Amino acid sequence: MNLSVGISDWKIGKPPDVVVTYALGSCVGICLYDKKTKIAGLSHIMLPESTGSGEGSGLNRMKFADTAIPDMFNKMLIMGASRATVTAKIAGGATMFTTGASCRFNIGERNVASVKAALHALRIPILAQDTGADYGRTVFMYPEDGKVTIKSAGKGEKNI
Repeated sequence: MNLSVGISDWKIGKPPDVVVTYALGSCVGICLYDKKTKIAGLSHIMLPESTGSGEGSGLNRMKFADTAIPDMFNKMLIMGASRATVTAKIAGGATMFTTGASCRFNIGERNVASVKAALHALRIPILAQDTGADYGRTVFMYPEDGKVTIKSAGKGEKNI
């Protein structure tokens, strides 16, 4: 079954699921995987940090790297994943426009940096990444073996 992850969302799957998120631009897709239990999580974060977001009590914790990643990781642990064997692969964080707010504030770069900081704080190693550049990505994660496939218009397909 395909589990579709929207913007500011995350899902956790097990075989035979395929967890997918579409159209990552400056957003970052974070794939967490426990090879022992085959529990896989995929988060599609939009912004680096929840602090200063001005969202108050209506905060969507899945929108931000600093809250979405720990929340998804904790849910994986509740489902039986082992803290010692969870690893990460990340994709996205592009600069989609050469002018405007996305470029001026380096949202893609800031998202990648915040994702790496959150993973480091949780002691989750990053095994592979496909970040930066100036194109969008769609990410498919396969809990059966931990494979992550990235498809990009005009760039083809690659596995990380």
